[in-house]
Amino acid sequence: MPRRRSSSSSSSTGNTTASATPAPRNRTPQPVRIRRRTFGDFVKAFFAFVALAVLVVGVPGALAVTVGWPLPSGMPKVEWLQQPITTGTFLHILTVIVWLAWAQFTACVLVEIKAAVSGIGVPGRVPGAGPSQILARQLVAALLLVGATAASLTPGLSQLGNGFEENPRGTVAAAQQTPGLFAQQQEQAASTAAALAEQASQAASHADAQGGSTAKSDDTKYYRIQPPEGRHHDSLWEIAERHLGDGRRYKEIFELNKDRVQPDGSKLSEASLIRPGWIMEMPGDARGGDLVEMPEAPASPGQQQVHDYGKTGEQGGDHAQGGGQQGGASQVSLPEQRPAPDQQPGHQQQPSHQQPSHQPEATAASQETSFGLPTALIGAPLLAAGLLGALGRRRRQALWQSAFGAVGGRRGMEPPTPTGDAADAQDALLVGADPEGVRLLDRSLRGLAASLGAESRPLPTAYAAWLGGNGDLHLQLAQPSGNPPAPWQLGQDQTFWMLARSDAERYEDTDAAAPYPGLVSLGTMDDSRLLLNLESVPGIVSLSGSEADRAAVFASVAAELATNGWSDRMTITLVGFGEDLTPLAPNRLRHIDGIDDLVETMEAETRQRRGALGAAGHDSVLTGRTGAAQHTRWAPHLVLLAAEPSADDAMKLAELAADASRLGIGYLVGTDSGDLPGAAWEMEVTGEGKLLAPLLGLELDAQLLPVPLQRAVVELFVESDPEREPQGPATAPPFLVDISEQGRPAVYARLVGPYEIIGLDTPDGDRSALLHEALALLLLHREGVHPRVLSSALWPRGVTDDVREALLERLRAWLGTDPDGAPRLKTDSTGRLTLAKSVVSDLDVLRSLYHEATQGRGVDSRVVRGRLLTDALVLVRGPLLADRPEGRYRWLTHEIIDAQLPLLVADIGLALSEFHLVKDRAEKAIEALNAALNSAPGDERLWHELLRATHATGDTARLQALAADLISRSGARGLPPRTEALLDELLPTWRDGVAAVG
Repeated sequence: MPRRRSSSSSSSTGNTTASATPAPRNRTPQPVRIRRRTFGDFVKAFFAFVALAVLVVGVPGALAVTVGWPLPSGMPKVEWLQQPITTGTFLHILTVIVWLAWAQFTACVLVEIKAAVSGIGVPGRVPGAGPSQILARQLVAALLLVGATAASLTPGLSQLGNGFEENPRGTVAAAQQTPGLFAQQQEQAASTAAALAEQASQAASHADAQGGSTAKSDDTKYYRIQPPEGRHHDSLWEIAERHLGDGRRYKEIFELNKDRVQPDGSKLSEASLIRPGWIMEMPGDARGGDLVEMPEAPASPGQQQVHDYGKTGEQGGDHAQGGGQQGGASQVSLPEQRPAPDQQPGHQQQPSHQQPSHQPEATAASQETSFGLPTALIGAPLLAAGLLGALGRRRRQALWQSAFGAVGGRRGMEPPTPTGDAADAQDALLVGADPEGVRLLDRSLRGLAASLGAESRPLPTAYAAWLGGNGDLHLQLAQPSGNPPAPWQLGQDQTFWMLARSDAERYEDTDAAAPYPGLVSLGTMDDSRLLLNLESVPGIVSLSGSEADRAAVFASVAAELATNGWSDRMTITLVGFGEDLTPLAPNRLRHIDGIDDLVETMEAETRQRRGALGAAGHDSVLTGRTGAAQHTRWAPHLVLLAAEPSADDAMKLAELAADASRLGIGYLVGTDSGDLPGAAWEMEVTGEGKLLAPLLGLELDAQLLPVPLQRAVVELFVESDPEREPQGPATAPPFLVDISEQGRPAVYARLVGPYEIIGLDTPDGDRSALLHEALALLLLHREGVHPRVLSSALWPRGVTDDVREALLERLRAWLGTDPDGAPRLKTDSTGRLTLAKSVVSDLDVLRSLYHEATQGRGVDSRVVRGRLLTDALVLVRGPLLADRPEGRYRWLTHEIIDAQLPLLVADIGLALSEFHLVKDRAEKAIEALNAALNSAPGDERLWHELLRATHATGDTARLQALAADLISRSGARGLPPRTEALLDELLPTWRDGVAAVG
């Protein structure tokens, strides 16, 4: 092939070519200016030399002359310690402190000189020497700036005067190891070829303009910037020193590659700002084993990329964009899906029948027109699962707070029934949620962290995770990190770790800290869902688009981060938006009005995190999450700034974000223009709901949470707030039945205990269990159940419309009609399924009896109250649906009935106990309390009343036996404080019995 020639400088023609090809500019947020030495530099150097001489040489000399050796010359005696402290003793102590400070400062000077002269630009840290090392760095830099080694300092000068806490590690582009972050290796070769095509075109144009006068006899060589090893980063000075014999020739490399498009789409604009994965054209006399010439037959992956570059350049260099264009066709690709077991080599391929982990039941169009539920939540299974779980916890908390506040006649026993948009939002959460997917994701990531910790391996930096339609998890790493621990395996290349769903299902709960809590869903491509790890991004992530579209993305990100199930702790700061979102997770979400407050807050936190990492000896939060303090430190802090900052504020944020990925801090910033200074990754949301990131090779169906849906979701949480003041009288049960003989139902289902149905024939065949489960769900929701909620509960992994309709027809036929011909399964005006009043459960009767005893006829009649409470307690035969088959009724995890029923039974037992104790019937009270304890054994109130009732019998031995039983039940945690206080009152000698047993 023709021999390529190098040029010593970039010609004007080459620059014209570069400018004509659209490509992103360098996104590194802190440009460095290389300037000539001035008289002021010499003055600074002189004073730096004087200061160093005084501090390094003068201080010990002065101490030696004036004070001498401050420590005693021999072993001090005991009498010496008893002597009074004199002025001389105090001066000697101060002298020791000064000597230690001098030694620390001198160590800082030596460390800084070594780092500066070597050209690495990343000096080591002297423990506890923050201010001292700042001063040493400034003095050494000022002194060496005018010396012969000044050029060697160039890679580190961007940090001059920024303080010790500024990490000089350069911002690493998303594509430093896998150009086109989520593309396969074909796209990497294509983008690399495009970058070299740009360089080849410029070099050829320059050679033509000069008439070949600058041609040299040596072939052009190339060097790929290497990724960091430990704390060491590649620099042009070191490259020149290794391959050209003189580090000061770094300027030649810079001039050859200035403003040329690199594989990640950015350009070299400053000599000190280079990124791993970039291709550097070298002068013709460069030598060394790391260099790659233009090969005829590629011998390695690196040579293959350079060869592809060269071929593309000779063909005209029309593909300089880094977005994955090759031959005019888009090369956007996803992680390769795991083949089915019978598709492995050596097996004949068969159709795969593996069911996806969670698929919507119908298209978006049918969801909108047929059912009217919000598609944004139905199509966001991880977000919906997080919101649904958080809502359930909020309602349980409100229920427990209400239960322990008073007995009877209080609000909170029944949560408010949502209506309107809030009801639709709740139904969409129930339909869309994939709690099993969240559980598997959480266990898989924690299991990976535990396995790596057991092997004493650090957590690799993960940029993203893909959840495939078959349930497989693909973790994309920033750079190759070796073979993953079993059952994880390598994916399509060294930067993908893959876990099959079948392997994930075998993971058990582990005590490991959540390794990647910053993962958040952005959208889907085909049937795969992308989760971006915001805290690992090497800089700012910018999001452009209309204000409304950006707000929907920001709200979705905030809501999922606040409620997800794969993180332990985190802080999410919302700036300029989202004040109304804080009820979703008050412990995680915080709102800041202005960017000035944000910058001040983040500057302080950045300093604190850097200092804490240094003190702990960690390079990043990832290493901290695998240590002994894994659960108490290194929680991420994610900043979501919806409005575009000013130019000055953007630069401040860029400076803070330059080292944020190491510190566990992430920034997502909105922009109107799409051109945000310091943005490492750029995304755009369109009005059609697409999330675009061309440089990353992404075109997703965006995950959104529009404003009306935000309000509906927040309303659910506000209505369930345990701190909210009661609105009106106590909440009545959703369905009251006629408890007289005339109210005998046509169909009676016993749910409290073993499941039984009276009044209906048992369906034949395998569909009997499914019909029983559907009826149970309807009985627990007398307000109505949306058809899609019913079907998603019965088939959580998806079902087609025809199967759902067939089930409803069978259910209608089984329930039949009332004597007046009215069907017992109806559809109300909102399209929800409801049961006729003639279909009743024992739970309905239990609620009605308690309501009538405490708020109805029993209020004015003691006899009626006692009879109603006794009848209610007789209905309790055990826990809800006690004999339900394994694997079914999983929808109960979304319900709060498992918390409501024990509290209701406890309230009945307490009310009946009080009823008997008023008449000094202690034995009757004990009988009622024991019956309630069978269904609510963990209710502390029942045990307290049982202690009081037993004390009322006057039988001390019986009370001692009950106390001993309570102590044995408490286990290692011991008795609750209020129980101990009550025992102190009723049985003062109980502690003696504990001591005797111990």
